Amino acid sequence: MNSSNDIARRTAKKRLALVLLGGVAGVAAGLAGVYGIGRLAGNAGADPACRASVETARRMAPLIHGEVAAVSVAGAPKTLPRLAFQDGNGAAKSLADWRGRTVLLNLWATWCVPCRKEMPALDALQAKLGGTDFEVVSINIDTRDTDKPKAWLKDAGVDRLAYYADNSAKVFQDLKAAGKAFGMPTTLIVDRNGCELAALAGPAEWASDDALKLVTAALGK
Repeated sequence: MNSSNDIARRTAKKRLALVLLGGVAGVAAGLAGVYGIGRLAGNAGADPACRASVETARRMAPLIHGEVAAVSVAGAPKTLPRLAFQDGNGAAKSLADWRGRTVLLNLWATWCVPCRKEMPALDALQAKLGGTDFEVVSINIDTRDTDKPKAWLKDAGVDRLAYYADNSAKVFQDLKAAGKAFGMPTTLIVDRNGCELAALAGPAEWASDDALKLVTAALGK
């Protein structure tokens, strides 16, 4: 039969174990409060090639409001897939061709009403900020009548954007596989190192002051 002293000792050990367990949990909670669970997860998924992009993304974060409130800034910027498409003459292009320049990459189609609605704003953004450091790279993914997109752009007066297309729509599938495309239009802001800074599923008023400030911050200005 167990003595009362043995029972007391076992009870004390159980209480000590619970105290120690609670202390460990408290330390973990404290670390989460100081560093943030999201920040720890972001660091774990960081892309070494995009270390220089982290600070740019942080500068962009406070500018997410107003006309660009739905944009998501990358917590841990990563390089994007190669993304192959063609220019207006049918020459092969890929996202790598824009290394050294910041890009607002946009996927659109004539059957997508929100896409058509935002094209004039993208055209205006290119007119305002386009140059040696920045370009709006808008890729059409119509898979049937390949002449229709060019005709629509002309009729809409969208004439400042260079024409790019992927008639197989593989560029959309590649972004979808990477978790970057959830619908149309899809827009990504990509820095000069080919690292994703921000993304948006849906349209935005890209010629607005809010958008101009966001893109300017992506340029490091």
